[in-house]
Amino acid sequence: MDQIDVPCHFLCPISLQLMRDPVTVSTGITYDREDIEKWLFSLKNKTCPVTKQELITKDLTPNHNLRRLIQAWCTLNASFGIERIPTPKPLIDRAQIAKLLSDAKKSPLLQLKSLRRLRSITLESERNRSCLEEAGVVDFLVSILKADHNSTSAEIHSDGDEESEFTRASDEALNILYHLKISQRQLKNLVINDGDRFLESLLQILKHSSYQSRAYATMLFKSVFEVADPMHLMSIRPEMFVEIVRVLDDQISQQASKAALKLLVEICPWGRNRIKAVEGGAVSVLIELLLDASSDKRACELILAVLELLCGCADGRAELLKHGAGLAIVSKKILRVSHVASDKAVRILYSICRFSATSGVLQEMLQVGVVAKLCLVMQVNSNLKSKDRAREILKLHAKIWRNSVCIPANLMSSYPSS
Repeated sequence: MDQIDVPCHFLCPISLQLMRDPVTVSTGITYDREDIEKWLFSLKNKTCPVTKQELITKDLTPNHNLRRLIQAWCTLNASFGIERIPTPKPLIDRAQIAKLLSDAKKSPLLQLKSLRRLRSITLESERNRSCLEEAGVVDFLVSILKADHNSTSAEIHSDGDEESEFTRASDEALNILYHLKISQRQLKNLVINDGDRFLESLLQILKHSSYQSRAYATMLFKSVFEVADPMHLMSIRPEMFVEIVRVLDDQISQQASKAALKLLVEICPWGRNRIKAVEGGAVSVLIELLLDASSDKRACELILAVLELLCGCADGRAELLKHGAGLAIVSKKILRVSHVASDKAVRILYSICRFSATSGVLQEMLQVGVVAKLCLVMQVNSNLKSKDRAREILKLHAKIWRNSVCIPANLMSSYPSS
């Protein structure tokens, strides 16, 4: 493709790549379907990318003439290694979706067959996902989850065949719900109309299902609680914290772990959720994750953000201090990950020093290098707020720390005067 000039009207104005399925919007501009659908449905834009005019409708009209010209051009230039673009599949419409939903109600076998077809449709395009949501597929999928997860854990695992677990209707429904990327409007309606039962279904999945289904349930929990009202956020059951912590402990996948961490950041500030998370074993699991050298920058930032929230309560601070590596690993992350991580770590130490500073804790902070690291923060070009907080910590316990042999001489000069 680099060795040949492609006619400019064959290129999508968004991606500047050869169009495979050209479609025209209401302003008369033609784009490749995949790119314009992402622009309209994923990014939620309402304007034409080229003209900046607001679109009267989001309907996309296939430009068959241009597609045939592109296909003919590809054929003529096959000697240059250019492959002929395939003719696009016919688009799904509401009538076809309605038939699939109707068939699914006739028998368990047809239900599973319909769900697999719906999954295939979901993965094809942004336009399909939007069409499925508008056709009421979300409510249908949620009804399957609610019906299926009223059973006990023993019943859920009554079939020992591992393959059968992945072919369950509920697993298929959950898979589709995740990949639909449900709109905020639909999520809010779901929470308002039947939020408790839906959340209970997701909780049962977290308790009893496969790693893959637990990952999808975690990411759906995150999406739901991002749009939930304060009453829902404050009434989250302790069991859910236990299961979210278990997702982190099992390290199902990086995506699931980050979703679980973001979920905890979202919900911990509300009501007694900090205490529920601590009682669910969050602190020790988070410290173990910090000790894992494979954690990437964003994961470290999220872990420290959750720990900072949990150290806002006495139980959280007690759990961190109870862990043999708690203070040391938090201190170690300062100046090693990012400015954000350093700020969160210093905030955690600030909470400890302000509210939980027994003589034993202060001695441990000297011995494991926390005080020396705080002195280093004073020396380097770090975040101003982090530096101010470090100065305050050092001043707070200057009588015990200032002349300690545990602080290297080159750092002692940075110790602030009272």
